Amino acid sequence: MPQAIVGMELGDIRAALGADQPAFRAKQIYDAVYRQKVADLDAISNLPKALRARLAEEFPLGLPTIERRYDSIDGTVRYLLKLADGRTVETVWMPESRAREDAGDEADEHDWDRATICISSQVGCAVDCQFCMTAKLGFERNLTAGEIVGQVLIAAGTAPVDRLNIVMMGQGEPLLNLPNVLKATRLLTDPNGIGISPRRITLSTSGIIPKIAELGREEIRPKLAISLNGSNEEQRQAIMPITRKYHLRYLIEACKRYPLRPWEKLTFEYVLLGGVNDTDADAKRVVRWLANLDAKVNLIVWNPGPEIPFVKPDPERVAAFQAIIRKSLPCFIRKPRGLDVFAACGQLKRMELTQIG
Repeated sequence: MPQAIVGMELGDIRAALGADQPAFRAKQIYDAVYRQKVADLDAISNLPKALRARLAEEFPLGLPTIERRYDSIDGTVRYLLKLADGRTVETVWMPESRAREDAGDEADEHDWDRATICISSQVGCAVDCQFCMTAKLGFERNLTAGEIVGQVLIAAGTAPVDRLNIVMMGQGEPLLNLPNVLKATRLLTDPNGIGISPRRITLSTSGIIPKIAELGREEIRPKLAISLNGSNEEQRQAIMPITRKYHLRYLIEACKRYPLRPWEKLTFEYVLLGGVNDTDADAKRVVRWLANLDAKVNLIVWNPGPEIPFVKPDPERVAAFQAIIRKSLPCFIRKPRGLDVFAACGQLKRMELTQIG
């Protein structure tokens, strides 16, 4: 399979073009693909026609294609994206706007001034969190750096916004695909390309302890979010079987060793499952676990999905849980987006069978 341009760093493009092309040609291609976000290499008009023809033959652009688009009543869009080998992943575009909030239904997509893109790092997932629909897919393969970046380039074309946030919280466990996630992060943050600040990119992990340490050694890396979801070892093992390998106590110790940047806090995500992990006692245990960490907590009310045997907690229970955490740590309730199109946290599971080959 020919190597795609999307996913190449500047040095990769120089090497691919070879010594017969001047160095500035690689910069022109890099700028067009990542900063200008061209959808067709033939549209790079400042390249000689012969070079454009060569690129078309040897180096496809490599963007995923939109197989299906699901539009939510709240403006969220869930994309089913087809990759070069026929497999699919899901990406979610979540726009926000002060104008929309002020004007209600009178505002349209041109009023969006910021957005979050939730991207996938793998086709499927092997971690098997019991509350998550993606777990039902199983694991198929890692995404390349280009396939990760390509999701952003596709989704960012929905509407222009002044501020863009990226969360690696879609399908897959990012730390089990760390080399490609790190390369994608370098491409996403390069000021000469896409130019998103590392402060606005967050990676969420179920807690792959050795990879947390590896991530912390990288100069260019996303912010770290830990998917906690249980207040003791036994409970978390039942909800997140990965805990049997990476125990809760050792996960918290790894978080204490993690080298935060001066502007950074650790984020702990906690999916509230009605009658399972949402008691006052659970909240107090969470506070004790996180007592010596520079952290904040995001509470996520469980989002329902087929074949997932949990229930949503009552709003009063959610408020009581938050109140206990807030006595010790910043604690926020994440507003669900795209529930009507299965785009909310834990709901990403393609609804169509993928045809390969």
